[in-house]
Amino acid sequence: MGDISEPIKKCVLILKSAQSDTEKFAALFMVTKLVKGKDCNSAAKKALFEAIGFKFLKKLLTGNSVQDDCPPSVYKSVALSVLTCFCNEPELATHPEMLANIPVFLDIVQTSDNDDYDDNLIIISEAYTCLQCIAEHEAGQKALIEVGAIKKMSEIYSHQSFQTDEALNILVKLVSRYGPAAWGKDPKPFHSLVNKIALDFATDQSDRKFELANVLSSLLYSCSKTIVGPSAADETWPQSIYRALHDILTSKIGKNQRDPALKLAANVVDVLGVEWCFSDEENPKKCFLLLLQLCAIEVRMQLEDRSFKQAFANAELVTACFIILELCINYMATDQVDLEQKEKQSVYTSLKGAFNAVVSLLTKVSNDKNKDKLPDEEKVFVCAMIRVLSAWIAQETTAMREQIYALLPFIFTMANESFHGYRARKLAEKNKSEGEPMVLQNELMGHIDVLRLMLPALCHLVVEDKARDVVLNLKQEDILYEAMNFHWSIVHYKKPIVPKSERGKVKTQPEPEMDPQVLEDMKDSRAAMVSLCNIFMNLTVLAPKVVENSLLFNTLMKFVFNNLPELKDIPENLVLHGHLAVLGLLLLKQQANKVKKNDFSICRYITSTIRFLWDAYNIDESNDPTALVVSMGYKEHWNEIADLWFLGMQTMSGVLTLVPWISEFAIESGWAEGIVEMLAKVKVGSLPPNVKSAFEDFLCRLVDSNASVIPVLKKGGALKMCRSHRFMDLGKKLFGD
Repeated sequence: MGDISEPIKKCVLILKSAQSDTEKFAALFMVTKLVKGKDCNSAAKKALFEAIGFKFLKKLLTGNSVQDDCPPSVYKSVALSVLTCFCNEPELATHPEMLANIPVFLDIVQTSDNDDYDDNLIIISEAYTCLQCIAEHEAGQKALIEVGAIKKMSEIYSHQSFQTDEALNILVKLVSRYGPAAWGKDPKPFHSLVNKIALDFATDQSDRKFELANVLSSLLYSCSKTIVGPSAADETWPQSIYRALHDILTSKIGKNQRDPALKLAANVVDVLGVEWCFSDEENPKKCFLLLLQLCAIEVRMQLEDRSFKQAFANAELVTACFIILELCINYMATDQVDLEQKEKQSVYTSLKGAFNAVVSLLTKVSNDKNKDKLPDEEKVFVCAMIRVLSAWIAQETTAMREQIYALLPFIFTMANESFHGYRARKLAEKNKSEGEPMVLQNELMGHIDVLRLMLPALCHLVVEDKARDVVLNLKQEDILYEAMNFHWSIVHYKKPIVPKSERGKVKTQPEPEMDPQVLEDMKDSRAAMVSLCNIFMNLTVLAPKVVENSLLFNTLMKFVFNNLPELKDIPENLVLHGHLAVLGLLLLKQQANKVKKNDFSICRYITSTIRFLWDAYNIDESNDPTALVVSMGYKEHWNEIADLWFLGMQTMSGVLTLVPWISEFAIESGWAEGIVEMLAKVKVGSLPPNVKSAFEDFLCRLVDSNASVIPVLKKGGALKMCRSHRFMDLGKKLFGD
């Protein structure tokens, strides 16, 4: 106790030697005076805290009064005064005994509208002070979550008790730290709280309105989109926020009002989708167009003629505008919003101005000699710029091309780093659930996979000669192949292994439903793999020499051969099945000389590919038994796979010429005969020209590569088929002139 002052040593001695609660209680008044003194350091506070003992303070807090002639609120007040003095010390705020008393503090603030406290609001204030100090530290936040503080703070705000903003601040701190996990799987508590805050936000006309905008932003940012988004339709908060934001954004406002409003709009659109902007029945496009224009202007104001450091100072606001721009661009690409020519021109001009500013700032960063030494926070902001630019490039295929080509090497460096960080985080989470804690080196860069978000833009870029040269010179296809493997590990989800002790038991419970987040991740990775297939197909067709001699593309071909047969045969996988099948055919055509007949993986792959091509058309599902129709299972996705099917048929024909033994699969599976039998039943003149040409070309190549198919086709009704649909070339091959 060397660094503790004499008065405090004396007080510690008195507390320790107190014979009764009354003596100890009397000494507490001396403690509160000493603790506020300037010579009371951390060691002194700790010594006093331990000398009082938590057991005694708890007795005072819970109202087990020391003397009957004194009201319990007096004891509570003294105990809380002492505790608030100690709470400022991190070591004491997270002391196990302090954390054990969180339920007591919560009870006090929860009963703040009881009559007991009407005369003593200081007690509630001090209980809040203790909770706020505890909530500053990770151990405290964890303890608060464990005792259900989020639910309790939500109830306090909803009931409009005393000092509700303190409850809200603690709640925001907790959900900002723990994100979706803090809310659990039930969206009801979230909705009831946000309904109340949104109503206050809509009706409050003081400056508090903009504080509530920030609170709503934090809550929406922290929620689980997969749980909250679909369940928000019957809630009042989307409409309350819409009305309030519409009023703010259509009024004369300054920066202090506009910034929180745009940040909140970004979080709402992120959770509810762009459809939320069309809530006004009379003029549904007004809010959408206004928000888009405001964000485009804001981006120009924040980025044009600024250094990277100046732009980064407003990163949060700019990123909010990026979110709105990206989602609006993606929404317009689906043709769900009907814009007049004048509106289209205005939107295009605004967006072009904003993206000129983004490209210009990215160019400054890429030319900076210290670009490799950016701190993580700044890298995340650069990634946000790349992300929104990718959304624009995916739709706008002509603007600013030369600048974008020059930026590509830098963009790939950042995107690859973010992909590797994201993959490491996902693997760490997977291992953690199996009981292996892993520490991540680069926390910030692992939260978004920018490479994944660039894939739709890359599909367009690799078609352009200059961009494709950059991609191949940088060997970017190696990283894209890594991404293919990573997304496959998510799409090809395997349930956790059942422990040995559980294996023999009879199942009484139904299979648990899959976590919505897992399903969402699988859906996103399917889309990523489809984009990757498109990129690799474009490279295979447009850079055939590179592909022919590339070890990487040979490895990719083996990947397709091995994994396509493993893809689950479910409707959700159909589009991916088609893309993998056709990518495999294109690679097989380019690398035909590397294929061995006894390779079992090719046999399984060809069987899976035939299944995709065979099942697309039939006559069984048509109302007219003589009409050829697209199969029911394919119809829903036909706009995504129609071109793919024709390319697949054409490439399969080409493969038969180079690898003739593949014809055996077409014959043995019954596919060749099946085509003839089906087309023989189809009404004369009703076969679409492109379908006719696809089938005829394939059957001609089949005959060329394997004459044993001729009797099979004749048996299926080839004569009738050739006559009905004027298959002249095939007719000559089967029946002579």
